[in-house]
Amino acid sequence: MSTEPEPASEDTADAVDTGPKTPGTGNGAEPDTAGGEAPADGRAPGTEAADVGTGTEEAGQPAGDSADGDGAAAQVSEAEAELAAQRLVRERIERRKAEKQAPIGAGAKLSGTAADLLAAVRAVESGEKPSATVFGDPTPAPRRPAPEPVRQPQPVPAGTGAGPAGPAPETVEAVRRVLTEGGAPEALAGQAAALLGEGAQEALRTDPWQLLRVGGVRPEQADGFARALLGAACGPDDERRGRAITVWLLEQAALAGHTALELSRLTATLAQRGVPDPDAAVQSTLAEGDALAFQDALEDTGVRPDNTPNAPDASGGTQGAQATEGTDEGEGEERPVRVLVGLERYALAEESLADGLARLVGSAPKQDGSAADWEQAAVGAQGAAADLIRAVAGHGLVLHTGGESALAEPAALLHAAHALGLRAWAAAPGPLGRDRFAALLGDPSSGTRPPASTAPDSSAPDSPAPDSPAPDSPAPGSSASDDPVRVSTTPDGAVPAGPAAVVVTLAGLLTGAEGPGRDADGALDLDLLVVLDAPQLDVESGALLAESLPDGARLVLAGDPAVLWSVGPGRVFADLLAARVCPQIASRRPDPGPLGELVSGIGIGELGQVEAPGKEVVIVPVRDAGEAVHRTVQLVADSVPRAIGVPAEETQVITTGHGGAAGTRVLNAALKERLNPGPGRFGGFDPGDRVVHSPAPGRTLPGRVVKADADGLHLSCAGEAVVVPKERVEQSVRHGWALTAHQAVGGRWPAVVVVLPGDAAQTLSRPWVYTAFGRAARHLSVVHGVEQALPRAVAETPAKPRTTRLPVLLAPQVPVAD
Repeated sequence: MSTEPEPASEDTADAVDTGPKTPGTGNGAEPDTAGGEAPADGRAPGTEAADVGTGTEEAGQPAGDSADGDGAAAQVSEAEAELAAQRLVRERIERRKAEKQAPIGAGAKLSGTAADLLAAVRAVESGEKPSATVFGDPTPAPRRPAPEPVRQPQPVPAGTGAGPAGPAPETVEAVRRVLTEGGAPEALAGQAAALLGEGAQEALRTDPWQLLRVGGVRPEQADGFARALLGAACGPDDERRGRAITVWLLEQAALAGHTALELSRLTATLAQRGVPDPDAAVQSTLAEGDALAFQDALEDTGVRPDNTPNAPDASGGTQGAQATEGTDEGEGEERPVRVLVGLERYALAEESLADGLARLVGSAPKQDGSAADWEQAAVGAQGAAADLIRAVAGHGLVLHTGGESALAEPAALLHAAHALGLRAWAAAPGPLGRDRFAALLGDPSSGTRPPASTAPDSSAPDSPAPDSPAPDSPAPGSSASDDPVRVSTTPDGAVPAGPAAVVVTLAGLLTGAEGPGRDADGALDLDLLVVLDAPQLDVESGALLAESLPDGARLVLAGDPAVLWSVGPGRVFADLLAARVCPQIASRRPDPGPLGELVSGIGIGELGQVEAPGKEVVIVPVRDAGEAVHRTVQLVADSVPRAIGVPAEETQVITTGHGGAAGTRVLNAALKERLNPGPGRFGGFDPGDRVVHSPAPGRTLPGRVVKADADGLHLSCAGEAVVVPKERVEQSVRHGWALTAHQAVGGRWPAVVVVLPGDAAQTLSRPWVYTAFGRAARHLSVVHGVEQALPRAVAETPAKPRTTRLPVLLAPQVPVAD
């Protein structure tokens, strides 16, 4: 199932088809027996994605996270280690919440029955006074650091230990028989058995709508399956159907970035999906524990709630979440609230993230170095880098914003921290960002040079060439003192090979595959962590990170707030910027040259013409998608290498989605035919093919095919050898000459070709254009077929809002920073 929604689909009303649906009107899901290419979003063959469209951008992973269909032997992977780490944190969160005995205030999970909740919500929407037992006045909590979390043992790194056991073959076979009886594809058997566990076949017979838990299955397909199994007993008002569709809608909302849905929007969408009694469906879902309900207190807006039930306002908010006009302060005053419903995993992660961040903000950082030492380090830095060092010296959490050139400031911070003797590390969401920052951190002009063994190999075909600093810009990370960097030791006492050795991927850091490891209490063994490309941080990764930091550690979240948000639910970086709970350092270092001028203008909603004497920006108009594909291949294979001097191996194509006449599938097929033709004997791949591998949802590893044998497809990804089992190739590997903007976030290439076919006009937004254009370091070609839709998107289409709870959860714990 796709976990990387196009920004244009972030609103739940857009992410799902809201037309009325009734059971029995759709045919059961039919198997795709024609072979060929896997569905673009990773759904099982014969199923249909929730947000199908020729121009929408799909998942960052090639084909989703579905389990293997035939219950193949489990294999340890980095993704499994990451999931294991997340499970440990969730278990700790659940134990902590079970121990809480105090009354639950506003912003926490509601007490009482689901029926009481729904009755109170209806009272708010009708303008009546809500029940005090449900909507109690919030009591602001005094400022205090969150308690140190109970540490769990360090997760087993990928490649060690035994992996989780897959479903038993007999279970898979029994599920396959039930699916066949209901007219569903047999290929879903492995996924269904893995999700439903032992007795999955009986669970499906008892509740056929459980099939909706399998990624890619839509309600109308589950209706057809239920009708085949239940016959006349199947109806639109079936309680099981309402409960399953409620959970499915919440999952679709999570794919669009929401951590919860406002109750009025949820019930309205349930009605549009053919559920006769949406209130009862939500009540049943809450009663069964499939979802959680929350009330969040809002600031008094002086506006009376609208009396129209289930009517979301223009901004997507709930109209029941507003205050009564003209009421005097006192006992009879109504509190403005909004009621949210969300899946437990995201609700608990967001609460855990808020607690962890509050702990960092409220506790004093460890005193590593005297105040005079920190001030001396700041004096030796330049511009905002000095402000960043001073802020980190006295605060546990600091935010840093800026574009590509601003990365020099976190680099200067790391140099200063190492000089002070801190165990300082940097982490990026993926290998593209890691390698880019490692090259900058160890750049010769910064005064430190990594040894040859750690220097990025810019000639390697599977790694993007690092962006060298502009000639007229200050040396990244340089300081007036030019003191040598003293690099901290690793837990085993060894010294990292060079500055670049302290840059890791976030997943590798959390699983223990990279980085300093963990101390005896299970916390990360470090004093300072700089998280790069912070807008890509979702609530689950953020919660795991916050819970893993020891007391007294310093955390810096650095990134460009104008780029696309995270693939997973939440908008952690944007929420923290809006909450103003910690120091925020804005870089004053502009991105140089025509490309920097172009991208900076897009960031403020202006798409202007720039002078490009060195052909830094070239517009290639096209009339249709076929011409767009032809011109793209021509640019990559001939024009850019000849006129700009950038070879095809260092040129990246970025387009709006996987599907469509000029999506990644079509473009990659055309580029392969020109650049590396071959029979594609192993799942369509040949040695030398440029690919992207997704070991987990939302994770993208660029690489190249080395060979194929009985073990699977051998890849070289970010300098590491990866073997993808043959049964996983179709789901997790796709060609990588052309990527979506979400897949390209964090990387930079010497030359980028952005393809905008005519059918992409409705999917463009300012963050998408900013992200795509900003991936180019030296040259940008725009294959332009959307006419005025491009400047209109830049000027008028910002990122769609996501429904999150982080600011409300932080408010009672952390005061607004000055």
